Amino acid sequence: MGQNIVDIDENLRIIGTAHVSSASVALVKEQIKEWGPDLVAVELCESRLRSLKQPDELDNDDLLKIIGEGRASMILLQSALAAQQRRMGMETGEKPGAELLAAIEAAEDADVEHALIDRDVVITLRRAWRKMGLREKLRVLDALLWEEEDEEFDLDELVEDSDMLTNLMEEAREAAPRAGEVLIDERDAYLAGRIQQVRGKGKVLAVVGAGHINGIIEHLEKPPMETTSRLAELRTEPPKPIWPKVLMWAIPLFLATVIGYLVYNGEIDALKDTLWYWLAANAAFAGIGVALARGHPLSVLVGAVASPITSLNPTLAAGWFAGYTQLKVAAPTGADAADFLAMRDYDVFYKNRVGRVLLVTFLGNLGSAIGAWLVGAWLAGGAIVGLLFG
Repeated sequence: MGQNIVDIDENLRIIGTAHVSSASVALVKEQIKEWGPDLVAVELCESRLRSLKQPDELDNDDLLKIIGEGRASMILLQSALAAQQRRMGMETGEKPGAELLAAIEAAEDADVEHALIDRDVVITLRRAWRKMGLREKLRVLDALLWEEEDEEFDLDELVEDSDMLTNLMEEAREAAPRAGEVLIDERDAYLAGRIQQVRGKGKVLAVVGAGHINGIIEHLEKPPMETTSRLAELRTEPPKPIWPKVLMWAIPLFLATVIGYLVYNGEIDALKDTLWYWLAANAAFAGIGVALARGHPLSVLVGAVASPITSLNPTLAAGWFAGYTQLKVAAPTGADAADFLAMRDYDVFYKNRVGRVLLVTFLGNLGSAIGAWLVGAWLAGGAIVGLLFG
């Protein structure tokens, strides 16, 4: 039996696949037909399955929800990761994840139960992003957005060599070790825990990425209670760092303190200067951010006007208002959604209406934050100088 098919016992067989390999699709269908499992466990979550079944589904209500929940930056990262895998799939003519969808469809055709055993992709990405340091994030973005792939290999051969896929995953870990811990180690543990949970349902055929096989086997060798006990912890998002929230609240509180001090001392000219700098910096940087995203002029204006106000209330964000405006003045169509999700080129963020809404939201928020931080730093510097030399 090949490296990519492992029998743990007579009731558990694991198939390791390459997510963009046509050979994997054939292998999965063959194993379901020949081995006759009672349950097919698939390395998918609900959101990834939905995107495989309905690859072109993204409407304006979805975009509004993304903007309102502050998920624009995470969707951009998820889209970039998907684009990398999608470009690999183009080499073989298979959609990324085709073998996973084939496993579910083959199970349904055979009237066999299936189970989704992967962690929600958004939780995985958020855990990875929050664990990475700034340098690691920059390396990941550089690799996703600008680096060209130098290594050439036959993707159909990857499924025949699980070690090759493991090596590729380990290379990714070298570039981003903290992200690798989440994307590889944590998911190995999570997949193994979910497999343990469904092992009592007769013959179980687990279909997972070949690069996860060794890690899954290692976890399955541990006591079942130990393996499944980590699932709850692995499903939770790590707590957000507290310092950004403290900083965002500190800036308006500090501004209010400065204004109160100036009013109390009757320094009206200094008060006017302070308010002018606050308005100008917030509006300018938010407007520049939206303009860099090539937002509609009205979106630029709305982002600029909203920024000085939203910077005083950390529960709001200027980019949300700019993104909402962009969505209304240049509403994406179904064709825009299909083109964006295909993401054949990163120009899609500028040329595509869906991509532009997300980019306007993200860069509008970033510009607004930079403006607020700069004014806050300037005020703090002035206060320190005043205390030392006033």
